[in-house]
Amino acid sequence: MSKVIEGLYYSESHEFVRVEGNVGFVGITDYAQNALGTVVYVDMPDVDDEVEAGEEFGAVESTKAASDLISPVSGTVIEVNEALDDQPELINEDAFANWIIKVELSDKSELDNLMDAAAYSKFCEK
Repeated sequence: MSKVIEGLYYSESHEFVRVEGNVGFVGITDYAQNALGTVVYVDMPDVDDEVEAGEEFGAVESTKAASDLISPVSGTVIEVNEALDDQPELINEDAFANWIIKVELSDKSELDNLMDAAAYSKFCEK
């Protein structure tokens, strides 16, 4: 069973958002990293890029597959997790601790479209 953390928001494409104030920390879920296998590369946007909810913002490549990253929220990228450039496998070690991008949220109401931990756990069981 994959780890799911209370208090985060989850998308059907297996990204999570942790919200602190008006900033969203976006990454892939434990379920996603388990499905992908060993992560070997993370393609991230640049700081100041705009991301749109439901739109691709990068990709994660593993030894098994490549998977597009779909932003669960809209806003401006204010930081990328540069540690992932040299150590993409950090995502496998702890997907929730190793977010991919930090986004200044442009519309917090978009969070209402995402799942909570209980709903995401049920979604993953399907």
